[in-house]
Amino acid sequence: MIWQKIVCVLIGYVFGLFQTGFIIGKMKHIDIRDYGSGNSGTTNAMRTLGKKDGFITFFGDALKAVFAMMLTYFLFRNGVCKDHMFIIALYTGIGAILGHNFPFYMNFKGGKGIAASAGLIFALAFFDWKFLALGFCTFFIALIITKYVSFSSLCLMTGFFIEFIVWGQLGMVHNLESQDKVEAYILVGFLTVLSYIRHKENIKRLINGTERKIGQKKEA
Repeated sequence: MIWQKIVCVLIGYVFGLFQTGFIIGKMKHIDIRDYGSGNSGTTNAMRTLGKKDGFITFFGDALKAVFAMMLTYFLFRNGVCKDHMFIIALYTGIGAILGHNFPFYMNFKGGKGIAASAGLIFALAFFDWKFLALGFCTFFIALIITKYVSFSSLCLMTGFFIEFIVWGQLGMVHNLESQDKVEAYILVGFLTVLSYIRHKENIKRLINGTERKIGQKKEA
């Protein structure tokens, strides 16, 4: 299954190259990376382009991971991969996140991958609904309490990693074959570490108390 996994990462990467916020910005004759935090993700799009375009950016970036995973599902649902579709989905989602974070045509300067990760978690709900339910609760409870999008995003990814291992060890992840468990843990762990790396500046501001809360004006 090595070549199938490589193909999945490549397909995901190609889908991830669709930079919703960057494209919307170009339609308005600006490069979103020249404003705010300098990335092309949802939060910067919302602050730079407005709430409407921010929501469009989120759904566009999330759906590209979903569509990529749907494509690889139909490509590999039969044959040698038919009993390993969960791990196939993970590789595809990782590819989409890498394409979103590191688009080659933008000098590898993309977003932070949270919307694409949310799309991955949403797509995994077709295998096991628990990931979407707990992920939704984790993000929005953290957001309501702290008002920090970055902190809530990290809570989402950390919670996803922890619940994945706990449910995996308890045999509660549907469609995840036992021989794929360790590999799946490593992949989800990689995504979690990557989210922290991409949010390193946010983490510094959170520690220093200078991170902007949702709805907070820049000079407040």
